[in-house]
Amino acid sequence: MMTDTVNLQDEIREKIALIVSGLRNLRDEGRFNEPNLDGTAGDYVSFDSWEWPQGVGLYGIAQLWKQTGDAEARALLEDWYDTQFSRGLPKMNVNTTAPMLALSILWSETRDPKWEPAMRDWAQRLLTEAPRTVSGGFQHDVSDKINEGELWDDTLFMLALFLASYGQASGRSDLVDEATFQFLVHTHYLAERETGLWFHGWTFDGNHNFARARWARGNSWISAGVLDLFDLADLDQATKRFLSHIVTSQLETLLRYQCDSGAWRTLVDDETSYEEISATAAIGYALLKAHRLGLGDERWRAAGLRALKAVLTHIDKDGVVQQVSYGTRMGHDLQFYRDIPIQPTGYGQSMALLCLVEALNHGPK
Repeated sequence: MMTDTVNLQDEIREKIALIVSGLRNLRDEGRFNEPNLDGTAGDYVSFDSWEWPQGVGLYGIAQLWKQTGDAEARALLEDWYDTQFSRGLPKMNVNTTAPMLALSILWSETRDPKWEPAMRDWAQRLLTEAPRTVSGGFQHDVSDKINEGELWDDTLFMLALFLASYGQASGRSDLVDEATFQFLVHTHYLAERETGLWFHGWTFDGNHNFARARWARGNSWISAGVLDLFDLADLDQATKRFLSHIVTSQLETLLRYQCDSGAWRTLVDDETSYEEISATAAIGYALLKAHRLGLGDERWRAAGLRALKAVLTHIDKDGVVQQVSYGTRMGHDLQFYRDIPIQPTGYGQSMALLCLVEALNHGPK
């Protein structure tokens, strides 16, 4: 048994290096044509582009560096941001905020003064200029679409975690408070009381949850995001207790829907939808991390390790994580989610990285 565990840890370390290589080599091969509102081309695949998939990918790299001290991971972050800053930053929206999260982690650890002005300006403009719904929640506007009056669960990972991280590192309690408020208001409109699962979105135009899709990756944004919020910022005890209950309730229900393979389906509760690995990785990460933090029992750790094995089987020889659903817009019916195409992405790489790095805490060093 010990030999098997040691071998698994060795495999995890090898796959971590492969995943980083796979992330760096991602390229847009023209399969998707999604121009931005300003007419420029949108690239949601290549690593060398400032958008939300790349931002989530960078977060995985940042966590790898922070938790293991991997010097190459730090160098990769610094080189990426140097290149992007030399080109000029894009227009601000929910999704283009995502790369700011890894930058805030880099800056909080290094205090390199060249990064801080851009984050300070970006955070301030979020507070004063970013469109909001009538609830005060950030409207989920993105590079190629204005989503009037809509709240999406994606927003918390793409935007609120940056405000929490940078707010904590810079001593800006107002930013941490804003991030906390966003988690609370999104919980009110998106968490399903009966199950603990989350719906993908809410619209104030008709006051409904669209297709009432219990979308797996959206749920994984929450399970991973809440637990990471606890690491990124100091929350008041009442809020932390409340969000701990929210994520515990969600993960308990997710346990019931784990497939025999260890994966979750792209629609959590729909057996006709395909198994999806980015969500599987992030849910597995959350289960393992929550168990380590004392929020879940041994069932959580066992389920997290089954998810880990599902992820490992979907990493190809080039380090590319397969069986990842492409960036998912808001669906107005459940068939929309069943039909989302499969495409390797930065967030697929990153969520796998989070799962594998956390798994290093669950075996011999």
